[in-house]
Formats: sequence, structure tokens, C-alpha cells
Amino acid sequence: MFIIDITYKAPTTSIDEHMASHVAFLEKYYQSGNFIASGRKEPRTGGIILAIAENMQVVEQIMAQDPFYVHQLAEWQITEFKPTKSVKAFAALIEGHA
Repeated sequence: MFIIDITYKAPTTSIDEHMASHVAFLEKYYQSGNFIASGRKEPRTGGIILAIAENMQVVEQIMAQDPFYVHQLAEWQITEFKPTKSVKAFAALIEGHA
């Protein structure tokens, strides 16, 4: 499992111009099962994505397709972690990808 911490490098007006394509990107990876949660940071300085993938390289390849990254509007940091405790519904989701 991975936490993707996105930080905007551009004004929110530029971010908003690419929001529809970013949302389409997110939807693609929700449909594939790689993304399980996402949302904006508060204050609005970026966002967070929780992802499941085989390894870090897969996550990096996915994130390289994000319009925010493609248009140099944001950068990201990826942290891998191994969940050891969670609610049952979350654990079942993770086990489904194991």
C-alpha cells in the first residue's frame, strides 16, 4: 500500500484548469483497483491518494500520467507502508489485492 502526497507548485487557478483531466485520471485508476481513496489537503495545497500496487515503480508509472504532473503543476512523494491494523472492511479490500 502507498500514500501519495501531492503538493501543488502552481496557483490554484492553474490547478482548476486541469481538474477535469485530473479527475478522469483518478477515475481510471479507481476502476483498475489501484486507487482506494483520494482527496484535497486542507488548506488546499495539494492532495492525498491511497493506492495499492505491486511495487513503487508501478505507482511511479501511474503518477507520471497525472495531468498535474504532466503539466508541471504538482510534485509528489510516495511512501510505502504495510498496514498491520485496520477496520475489517479495509482489511478485506487490501486482502483482495494481495
